[in-house]
Amino acid sequence: MKCLDLTLPTPAENLACDEALLDWCEEEYRGEILRFWEPREHFVVVGYANKVALEVNAAACAARGISIYRRSSGGGAVLQGPGCLNYSLVLKADASGPLHSIVSANRFVMERNRAAIEALSFPSEIEARGHTDLVLGERKFSGNAQRRKKRFLLFHGTFLLRFDLALIETILPMPSRQPTYRRNRAHADFLMNLGVPADAVKRSLCRAWGAAGPLEGVPREAIASLTRDRYATPEWNFKF
Repeated sequence: MKCLDLTLPTPAENLACDEALLDWCEEEYRGEILRFWEPREHFVVVGYANKVALEVNAAACAARGISIYRRSSGGGAVLQGPGCLNYSLVLKADASGPLHSIVSANRFVMERNRAAIEALSFPSEIEARGHTDLVLGERKFSGNAQRRKKRFLLFHGTFLLRFDLALIETILPMPSRQPTYRRNRAHADFLMNLGVPADAVKRSLCRAWGAAGPLEGVPREAIASLTRDRYATPEWNFKF
Protein backbone atom coordinates (compact mmCIF):
# COMPACT_ATOMS: atom_id res chain seq x y z
CA MET A 1 0.00 0.00 0.00
CA LYS A 2 1.18 3.50 -0.90
CA CYS A 3 0.44 6.73 0.98
CA LEU A 4 -0.83 9.93 -0.62
CA ASP A 5 -0.97 13.07 1.53
CA LEU A 6 -2.67 15.42 -0.93
CA THR A 7 -5.06 18.29 -0.26
CA LEU A 8 -6.29 19.89 -3.48
CA PRO A 9 -7.44 23.54 -3.62
CA THR A 10 -11.23 22.99 -3.55
CA PRO A 11 -13.70 20.59 -1.90
CA ALA A 12 -14.94 19.50 -5.34
CA GLU A 13 -11.43 18.50 -6.40
CA ASN A 14 -10.84 16.59 -3.19
CA LEU A 15 -14.07 14.64 -3.59
CA ALA A 16 -13.26 13.99 -7.23
CA CYS A 17 -9.82 12.71 -6.23
CA ASP A 18 -11.32 9.88 -4.18
CA GLU A 19 -13.42 8.68 -7.10
CA ALA A 20 -10.54 9.07 -9.55
CA LEU A 21 -8.28 6.95 -7.35
CA LEU A 22 -10.95 4.25 -7.10
CA ASP A 23 -11.44 4.21 -10.88
CA TRP A 24 -7.67 4.18 -11.42
CA CYS A 25 -7.21 1.14 -9.21
CA GLU A 26 -10.17 -0.62 -10.80
CA GLU A 27 -8.98 -0.02 -14.35
CA GLU A 28 -5.19 0.24 -14.24
CA TYR A 29 -3.27 0.62 -10.98
CA ARG A 30 -3.23 -2.65 -9.06
CA GLY A 31 -1.89 -1.44 -5.73
CA GLU A 32 -3.77 -0.13 -2.70
CA ILE A 33 -3.82 3.47 -1.49
CA LEU A 34 -4.19 5.39 1.76
CA ARG A 35 -4.84 9.08 1.17
CA PHE A 36 -5.10 12.01 3.62
CA TRP A 37 -6.50 15.49 3.05
CA GLU A 38 -7.38 18.40 5.32
CA PRO A 39 -10.15 20.89 4.46
CA ARG A 40 -9.20 24.55 4.19
CA GLU A 41 -12.75 25.94 4.24
CA HIS A 42 -16.14 25.02 5.63
CA PHE A 43 -18.47 23.03 3.37
CA VAL A 44 -21.19 20.39 3.60
CA VAL A 45 -21.01 16.96 1.97
CA VAL A 46 -24.18 14.88 1.67
CA GLY A 47 -24.25 11.14 1.07
CA TYR A 48 -25.02 9.95 -2.44
CA ALA A 49 -28.75 9.35 -1.83
CA ASN A 50 -29.37 12.22 0.63
CA LYS A 51 -32.00 14.87 -0.06
CA VAL A 52 -30.35 18.23 0.50
CA ALA A 53 -33.56 19.93 1.67
CA LEU A 54 -34.01 17.27 4.34
CA GLU A 55 -30.46 16.92 5.63
CA VAL A 56 -29.03 20.47 5.35
CA ASN A 57 -30.07 23.93 6.45
CA ALA A 58 -29.43 25.41 3.02
CA ALA A 59 -30.45 28.93 4.07
CA ALA A 60 -27.86 28.93 6.87
CA CYS A 61 -25.24 27.69 4.42
CA ALA A 62 -26.07 30.45 1.96
CA ALA A 63 -25.91 33.11 4.68
CA ARG A 64 -22.41 31.94 5.66
CA GLY A 65 -21.07 31.22 2.18
CA ILE A 66 -20.86 27.48 2.91
CA SER A 67 -21.09 25.37 -0.25
CA ILE A 68 -22.90 22.02 -0.47
CA TYR A 69 -21.46 18.99 -2.27
CA ARG A 70 -22.44 15.37 -2.85
CA ARG A 71 -20.09 12.40 -2.56
CA SER A 72 -20.31 9.10 -4.42
CA SER A 73 -20.59 6.96 -1.28
CA GLY A 74 -23.45 6.48 1.15
CA GLY A 75 -23.92 7.74 4.69
CA GLY A 76 -25.29 11.01 6.01
CA ALA A 77 -24.55 14.70 5.67
CA VAL A 78 -21.44 16.14 7.33
CA LEU A 79 -20.03 19.60 7.86
CA GLN A 80 -16.30 19.82 7.24
CA GLY A 81 -13.66 22.47 7.63
CA PRO A 82 -10.39 23.31 9.40
CA GLY A 83 -9.84 20.91 12.29
CA CYS A 84 -11.04 17.87 10.33
CA LEU A 85 -8.80 15.15 8.91
CA ASN A 86 -10.08 13.08 5.99
CA TYR A 87 -8.66 9.73 4.98
CA SER A 88 -9.46 7.51 1.98
CA LEU A 89 -8.60 3.85 1.54
CA VAL A 90 -8.74 2.19 -1.85
CA LEU A 91 -8.60 -1.54 -1.15
CA LYS A 92 -8.71 -4.68 -3.27
CA ALA A 93 -11.92 -6.57 -2.48
CA ASP A 94 -11.18 -10.25 -3.13
CA ALA A 95 -14.25 -12.48 -3.23
CA SER A 96 -12.78 -14.76 -0.56
CA GLY A 97 -11.31 -12.06 1.69
CA PRO A 98 -12.62 -9.91 4.56
CA LEU A 99 -13.73 -7.16 2.16
CA HIS A 100 -16.04 -9.36 0.08
CA SER A 101 -19.26 -7.67 1.29
CA ILE A 102 -20.41 -4.31 2.65
CA VAL A 103 -20.95 -5.67 6.15
CA SER A 104 -17.67 -7.54 6.40
CA ALA A 105 -15.72 -4.61 4.92
CA ASN A 106 -17.26 -2.26 7.49
CA ARG A 107 -16.25 -4.60 10.29
CA PHE A 108 -12.71 -5.17 8.98
CA VAL A 109 -11.83 -1.53 8.26
CA MET A 110 -13.47 -0.11 11.37
CA GLU A 111 -11.64 -2.54 13.65
CA ARG A 112 -8.28 -1.67 12.14
CA ASN A 113 -9.00 2.06 12.37
CA ARG A 114 -10.25 1.64 15.93
CA ALA A 115 -7.01 -0.06 16.93
CA ALA A 116 -4.96 2.66 15.23
CA ILE A 117 -6.67 5.41 17.20
CA GLU A 118 -6.61 3.42 20.43
CA ALA A 119 -2.82 3.27 20.06
CA LEU A 120 -2.74 7.07 20.48
CA SER A 121 -2.94 6.82 24.28
CA PHE A 122 -6.60 5.76 24.36
CA PRO A 123 -6.22 2.20 25.68
CA SER A 124 -9.46 0.19 25.69
CA GLU A 125 -11.63 3.28 25.29
CA ILE A 126 -12.23 3.61 21.55
CA GLU A 127 -15.20 1.68 20.16
CA ALA A 128 -16.78 1.09 16.78
CA ARG A 129 -20.53 1.75 17.02
CA GLY A 130 -23.40 1.72 14.58
CA HIS A 131 -22.10 0.51 11.24
CA THR A 132 -19.26 2.95 10.61
CA ASP A 133 -18.76 5.26 13.60
CA LEU A 134 -15.84 5.53 15.99
CA VAL A 135 -16.69 6.78 19.48
CA LEU A 136 -15.02 7.66 22.74
CA GLY A 137 -17.32 7.37 25.74
CA GLU A 138 -20.48 7.21 23.59
CA ARG A 139 -19.51 10.36 21.66
CA LYS A 140 -18.70 10.16 17.97
CA PHE A 141 -15.50 11.58 16.50
CA SER A 142 -15.35 9.72 13.17
CA GLY A 143 -17.92 8.83 10.51
CA ASN A 144 -17.20 6.67 7.47
CA ALA A 145 -18.72 5.31 4.26
CA GLN A 146 -17.82 3.05 1.37
CA ARG A 147 -18.36 2.66 -2.36
CA ARG A 148 -17.73 -0.63 -4.13
CA LYS A 149 -16.72 -1.56 -7.65
CA LYS A 150 -16.00 -5.00 -9.10
CA ARG A 151 -12.41 -5.42 -7.85
CA PHE A 152 -11.75 -2.47 -5.54
CA LEU A 153 -13.63 -0.45 -2.95
CA LEU A 154 -13.32 3.05 -1.58
CA PHE A 155 -13.62 3.38 2.20
CA HIS A 156 -13.32 6.94 3.43
CA GLY A 157 -14.16 9.04 6.43
CA THR A 158 -13.45 12.03 8.63
CA PHE A 159 -11.84 12.49 12.04
CA LEU A 160 -12.97 15.43 14.16
CA LEU A 161 -9.77 16.67 15.78
CA ARG A 162 -10.15 20.39 16.55
CA PHE A 163 -13.30 21.34 14.65
CA ASP A 164 -15.85 24.10 15.36
CA LEU A 165 -18.57 21.77 16.65
CA ALA A 166 -20.94 24.62 17.52
CA LEU A 167 -21.31 25.46 13.83
CA ILE A 168 -22.79 22.01 13.16
CA GLU A 169 -25.90 22.87 15.18
CA THR A 170 -26.58 25.79 12.82
CA ILE A 171 -25.84 24.03 9.53
CA LEU A 172 -27.17 20.49 9.98
CA PRO A 173 -30.60 19.57 11.38
CA MET A 174 -31.02 16.29 13.18
CA PRO A 175 -30.37 13.55 10.58
CA SER A 176 -33.35 11.76 9.11
CA ARG A 177 -31.66 8.46 9.97
CA GLN A 178 -29.49 7.85 13.01
CA PRO A 179 -27.87 4.88 14.76
CA THR A 180 -29.67 3.49 17.79
CA TYR A 181 -26.84 4.41 20.15
CA ARG A 182 -27.30 8.12 19.35
CA ARG A 183 -30.62 8.13 21.28
CA ASN A 184 -31.79 11.38 19.63
CA ARG A 185 -28.96 13.35 21.18
CA ALA A 186 -28.32 16.81 19.72
CA HIS A 187 -25.07 17.32 17.80
CA ALA A 188 -23.50 19.07 20.79
CA ASP A 189 -24.19 16.06 23.01
CA PHE A 190 -23.31 13.43 20.42
CA LEU A 191 -20.13 14.67 18.71
CA MET A 192 -16.68 15.40 20.06
CA ASN A 193 -13.19 16.38 18.99
CA LEU A 194 -10.48 13.81 19.50
CA GLY A 195 -8.01 16.58 20.33
CA VAL A 196 -4.86 15.00 18.90
CA PRO A 197 -2.58 16.34 16.12
CA ALA A 198 -3.45 15.32 12.57
CA ASP A 199 0.11 14.08 11.98
CA ALA A 200 -0.22 11.63 14.87
CA VAL A 201 -3.40 10.16 13.39
CA LYS A 202 -1.77 9.91 9.98
CA ARG A 203 1.26 8.06 11.36
CA SER A 204 -0.86 5.62 13.32
CA LEU A 205 -3.11 4.84 10.35
CA CYS A 206 -0.09 4.36 8.09
CA ARG A 207 1.33 1.85 10.56
CA ALA A 208 -1.99 0.06 10.92
CA TRP A 209 -2.43 -0.32 7.16
CA GLY A 210 1.20 -0.89 6.25
CA ALA A 211 1.27 2.19 4.01
CA ALA A 212 4.90 2.78 3.06
CA GLY A 213 6.29 5.15 0.48
CA PRO A 214 4.57 7.91 -1.49
CA LEU A 215 2.15 7.23 -4.32
CA GLU A 216 3.51 8.22 -7.71
CA GLY A 217 1.53 9.23 -10.77
CA VAL A 218 -1.72 10.62 -9.37
CA PRO A 219 -4.48 10.59 -12.08
CA ARG A 220 -4.80 14.37 -12.30
CA GLU A 221 -6.60 14.44 -15.65
CA ALA A 222 -9.34 12.21 -14.27
CA ILE A 223 -9.60 14.40 -11.16
CA ALA A 224 -10.00 17.51 -13.32
CA SER A 225 -12.61 15.82 -15.51
CA LEU A 226 -14.67 14.55 -12.56
CA THR A 227 -14.47 17.95 -10.90
CA ARG A 228 -15.65 19.78 -14.01
CA ASP A 229 -18.37 17.35 -15.05
CA ARG A 230 -19.68 16.23 -11.66
CA TYR A 231 -18.49 17.53 -8.31
CA ALA A 232 -18.53 21.22 -9.22
CA THR A 233 -21.98 21.09 -10.82
CA PRO A 234 -25.38 21.80 -9.24
CA GLU A 235 -26.83 18.96 -11.33
CA TRP A 236 -24.78 16.51 -9.26
CA ASN A 237 -24.72 18.24 -5.90
CA PHE A 238 -28.45 18.98 -5.82
CA LYS A 239 -29.69 15.97 -7.77
CA PHE A 240 -31.88 14.91 -4.81
